[in-house]
Amino acid sequence: MFNPLRRTALGGCLAAGLLAVGGVSHQLMPSFRSASAHPAAASLSRQSFVANAVERSGAAVVTLETARTVSSPSMSGVPQALLRDPMFRQFFGLSGGGAPQSRVQRGQGSGVLFAAEGLLLTNAHVVENADQLTVGLADGRRVPGRVVGKDSLTDLAVVRLDGKGPWPTAPMGDSDQLKVGDWAIAVGNPFGLESTVTLGIVSNLNRNVSQLGISGKRLDLIQTDAAINPGNSGGPLLNTDGEVIGINTLVRSGPGAGLGFAIPINRARVIAKQLVETGRASHPMIGIGLSGVPAPNPGSTAPQGAVIRSIQQGGPAARAGLQINDVIVAIDGRRMADPAAVVSAIDRAGVGRTVQMTIRRAGETRNLSLTPVDISTLQNG
Repeated sequence: MFNPLRRTALGGCLAAGLLAVGGVSHQLMPSFRSASAHPAAASLSRQSFVANAVERSGAAVVTLETARTVSSPSMSGVPQALLRDPMFRQFFGLSGGGAPQSRVQRGQGSGVLFAAEGLLLTNAHVVENADQLTVGLADGRRVPGRVVGKDSLTDLAVVRLDGKGPWPTAPMGDSDQLKVGDWAIAVGNPFGLESTVTLGIVSNLNRNVSQLGISGKRLDLIQTDAAINPGNSGGPLLNTDGEVIGINTLVRSGPGAGLGFAIPINRARVIAKQLVETGRASHPMIGIGLSGVPAPNPGSTAPQGAVIRSIQQGGPAARAGLQINDVIVAIDGRRMADPAAVVSAIDRAGVGRTVQMTIRRAGETRNLSLTPVDISTLQNG
């Protein structure tokens, strides 16, 4: 509680203190005035590194507007006589006959131009089932676009602009050089608000999508606390030099909100090249299901790695002689900490390149060779 008496006493002490050191304070006064006449802030630039980074790549960040036709199911099982009743139809808000009704569903996302011929990267879920695609550029131009190819496993798509350009492009960075704690700048169009910029850091690297409870994807993601919101999907994550280091794809909502995730640009460039050249992406597989090594008992020296829980008949793993309960501890001499590391190692190897695998079986270490094949081969087998 504020006490006026205490204030009076404090003022007296301060006054006495100033009188007691009057000579010293008098000598310090010129120095104090000199410092205040030239504040340190005067020598600092008003423009931050964020502004410089966005200036370098901002023109290449685009808005994607999609339109798709969807059908509303009819009220099957309801007698036609009842459907024709005006009171019934008014109560349920029905119009027309009992046939399914069509409506246009609109969506929006972000993207980034990476090639002068008008190619841009975005998320596959942004353009999924789109009948019409319109791309809005930072300079105000709006041009139609068409999907060159998309890959649902990595949630990436390439779109080509219809027109002659010229088209701005963003410089590509090297996501393999990232370190936790590096600055991260997210650019996009969340909630339809164009050219929105947020700043954070790289919070984690190689965050496997399975850790987020998402199945059916093959992604090791960059985690960032730079704000990524709906509509940011497909936009770029930049480094301090304004280079694209990732493609924003996910945001955590609910408990743990504030966590954003981006696809590393090195992975995205490989997928984009395949989509441009062939219209589809290749994904190496060896035909196994994995789980983590169970927690060892106190004093146990059980190795890290991944336990094989299932083997697809006729796949590379089966042909190489792998067995259920084998523990994969290394691939090409690199130790495997968990199932995510095994998936990443197979991805790096690619289709058709033989890898050397070290396993433990019944307490013994064994080495064997196997060659990954494309996922479509196993799915069709």
